[in-house]
Amino acid sequence: MNLNSIKAVVKKPLYRIYESRILRFLDRDRLPKHIGVILDGHRRYARAEGLAQVRESYEVGAEKFFEFLDWTHEFEIQAVTCWLLSKENLARPAEELAPLCDVLGGLVDRLPTAVAERDVELRFIGSLDQLPSDLRAAVKRCQDLSRPGNRRLTIALGYGGRQEIVDAAKDMITRLAADGLAAEAIADKVDADMLAAHMYSPDVPDTDLVIRTSGEARLSGFLLWQSAYAEYAFVDVLWPEFRRVDFLRSLREFTHRERRFGM
Repeated sequence: MNLNSIKAVVKKPLYRIYESRILRFLDRDRLPKHIGVILDGHRRYARAEGLAQVRESYEVGAEKFFEFLDWTHEFEIQAVTCWLLSKENLARPAEELAPLCDVLGGLVDRLPTAVAERDVELRFIGSLDQLPSDLRAAVKRCQDLSRPGNRRLTIALGYGGRQEIVDAAKDMITRLAADGLAAEAIADKVDADMLAAHMYSPDVPDTDLVIRTSGEARLSGFLLWQSAYAEYAFVDVLWPEFRRVDFLRSLREFTHRERRFGM
């Protein structure tokens, strides 16, 4: 057993004690209804762990994703949006993109069973038509198997927040024009509520809490419209290392904040 393994064995019971303490003081009546998650840090994890291939870190991250679903199910979070692949990622060299998309394809193939067990409805958002063919096919298979559920899991693939707003504006204008409205009349019709109705997931409430792993303190374009009044938890640990205790701390911090819907 190496030093890291010994440390992990020692820390595990300490984390359980810490988790129990957080849970005792967690106000479940103030939990977020919609959590957005930026799963960041796979490449840094691969370097830190000395992994021969970054694909191994993606595989660890995929298993962590399903653990995370268990945690959100435990607290009956009504909506979760997970950003697994950005639109900018699609411009990476093929040798970098291929292992990530291969692992994501396997993750997507497991989703129908995972969400059915948790009574969750599954949706995908993003520029899905621009995904590599194998991943696009996996998404199509998954969509065909998707069923209604009491809660919602949204998977963002090939997603960009600016692109979502552009697509919403185009869709809104196209529909208003199809109704025969002149340009001046279209301008008079446009407001925030109408634009919101044309976003990728208009039936999901705005994001209450955004969690980003890896210590990066920025949104990178994630859910720009929906996160206008969200609270943020920028967690230092890399996504493959993200623990239940990190999730609990994020929830605790959220419940302790006085939310302000303005400046």
